[in-house]
Order: sequence, then structure tokens, then C-alpha cells
Amino acid sequence: MSFRERPVLLYDGDCGFCTTSVRFLDRRVPTSAEVVAFQFADLAALGTDAEQVSYEVVWVARDGRTYGGAQGVARLLIDAGGLWRPLGMIAVVPPFRWLAHGLYRLVADNRYRLPGGTPACALPPNRRPGPTA
Repeated sequence: MSFRERPVLLYDGDCGFCTTSVRFLDRRVPTSAEVVAFQFADLAALGTDAEQVSYEVVWVARDGRTYGGAQGVARLLIDAGGLWRPLGMIAVVPPFRWLAHGLYRLVADNRYRLPGGTPACALPPNRRPGPTA
């Protein structure tokens, strides 16, 4: 297992809602992670693939383990510390884990309808305009 200097948070850089969310995180959530649009990352080297990162945000831990969706967000909050840490810790424990997953899927599946979302968010990555991973 390879170890990284910093964790990595992968998100969909083609999605306006995702990009807006990452800007919010950058301003409000102090993380040690390198935040990267998956379109600009070496996904194989990070232990993931285009299918996963187009479906959900992915947290790549220092030890190389990957956490997707709500669990990826939970790891980000734990990493941020402070008042964010308890929220992340709660989100990894059932039944809150299940609730977090449901809420994450609801948002992710409807991101093109949310503020900052664009019609491209609703398209599969291979059908979006511009370069793809």
C-alpha cells in the first residue's frame, strides 16, 4: 500500500454545482487535502476510475484507501477538524451513515437542478461537451 503526503478530494470539474461546492469548501472548511477536478487527475494512480468519480466525489486517504459519496464528504469533514469533525464522525456511524448516503444521492442525482448546476451535470461524462477523463 502506498502512502501519500496529503489526502486528495476528487470532484467533477465539469459540473457547475460541484465547482461551486468546492469553492465553498475552500473558503469555509480547512482541509489538508489537495482538491482536484477528476478531469485533471491520474485516476489509476489514485486507486479509482472515471466511472466512480463521475458518480460521486471521492476522498483518497493518505494510505490510498478511497471513500466515495457521503463517506468521502465525511472524511473531508473529519480531516478539517474543529466543529466540522463531529459532523464527519457522526456521518460514518449507522444509522446516520445511511441517512448521509440518502441525502448525498438525492443531491448528486439532482445537482443539475440546484443553484450553480448546469444541464451538462445531467449528462454522463462521455456525452458532455469538452474534454473528458
